[in-house]
Amino acid sequence: MKERRNLEGAMIVLAGATGRLGREIGARLVKAGARLVLFGRNEDRLEALDLPGQRVCGDIADAEACGLAVATAIDAYGRLDGVVNATGVVAFGLVEELDDETVDELLATNLLGPLRLTREALPKVEKGGFIAHLSAVVAEAPVAGMAFYSATKAALTALDTALAREARRRRVDVIDLRPPHTETGLADRPIAGDSPKLPEGLAPDAVAERIVRAIESREREVASCDF
Repeated sequence: MKERRNLEGAMIVLAGATGRLGREIGARLVKAGARLVLFGRNEDRLEALDLPGQRVCGDIADAEACGLAVATAIDAYGRLDGVVNATGVVAFGLVEELDDETVDELLATNLLGPLRLTREALPKVEKGGFIAHLSAVVAEAPVAGMAFYSATKAALTALDTALAREARRRRVDVIDLRPPHTETGLADRPIAGDSPKLPEGLAPDAVAERIVRAIESREREVASCDF
């Protein structure tokens, strides 16, 4: 049986901290005793967060901003124990309807950004630490009308699978999290297209609790059926 990860005093970069799910995850990490660098791209929402921690305003797709988030953790606390990436954007519509701007933003936020943050963080994460990425259920079952969004999440899951093997030599866990549709409001603000009628999703607080439990339990993945 794996020894549980103690988050008391752990230094964690939380990307997507201003999102509904990011806020819930942050609250539970703080409750578990973690110290946070809150990383988000909207300065007003970042400053309004009712969470303790250092704040870094920037886009996860920007390698320089990712480097600043990691450097802020180390400058403030002298170490980095983990990264939680709770960023993401969604678009609806047939592939033939997607314009290049939408494709580029989906790719940048959902895949390239997590890659860049991981690239900055991994060499600095302490042994026994972790990198946790929020992929999605569509990585397991791609959905028509969300084809490229599904593709970016499937690619993130593939990245996590391979990265877990690379990070093993550093004794760093990579956790791939694939929650089902969750009532975060993301589907109500797509970057393109109109949201179809979706069944009621999971409660963000329950999903956040499951994510933090996975981190503490040293799980390597949480499939959609395990939320």
